[in-house]
Amino acid sequence: MFLGPMSEQTTTIRSVCVYCGSQPGRSPAFMEAGRKLGAEIAAHGLRLVYGGGTRGIMGAVASGVLSAGGHVTGIIPEFLVDMEATRHSLGQLNELIVTSNMHERKHMMFERADAFVTLPGGIGTLEEIVEIMTWGQLGRHEKPMVFANVDGFWNPMLDLVSHMREQGFIHRAHLVQPLVIDQVEDIIPAILDRAANGIPQPAGEGEIIAKL
Repeated sequence: MFLGPMSEQTTTIRSVCVYCGSQPGRSPAFMEAGRKLGAEIAAHGLRLVYGGGTRGIMGAVASGVLSAGGHVTGIIPEFLVDMEATRHSLGQLNELIVTSNMHERKHMMFERADAFVTLPGGIGTLEEIVEIMTWGQLGRHEKPMVFANVDGFWNPMLDLVSHMREQGFIHRAHLVQPLVIDQVEDIIPAILDRAANGIPQPAGEGEIIAKL
């Protein structure tokens, strides 16, 4: 998948892509974080780009944006419509794009987003943010990436990434510096700050991933 030269990527934040679970998870904090993040996105005048689901944390984020008067773009493949969403609820989104497959969905989400936030979720959520991190490592984008570390949910993942780095499997680590943020209200300000100031330049190729 060709994402275009990095020099063409913008640092202006107009929209935020949120990856998260289509299930609510076991902790009430996860759904609360989804609704709060959605409200924060709307309060800052930004658009939500997400996977189109209306259930679980996905639905909470979208509901948070819409309840606060914000704009929501949902992108979902046809085969997941009945699995991750209710067709009636989909009609409440400002924009709905139904793709033919997952690859098309992910590419469109990337193209329409200026930053990426990952809330708690499962294998699909993990796969999405890891792909974005991979594209960053390969120099295909410099868009801000955030792990919303609600109740320490992402700690095992962050430990694994740190382990891979220590074992010499993450090169150009200065290009893979996701922000790790515990408090939802701090996420959007951090994204705007990262976009304004750019990725910190490393002292050398061995620079570690931020906060890992």
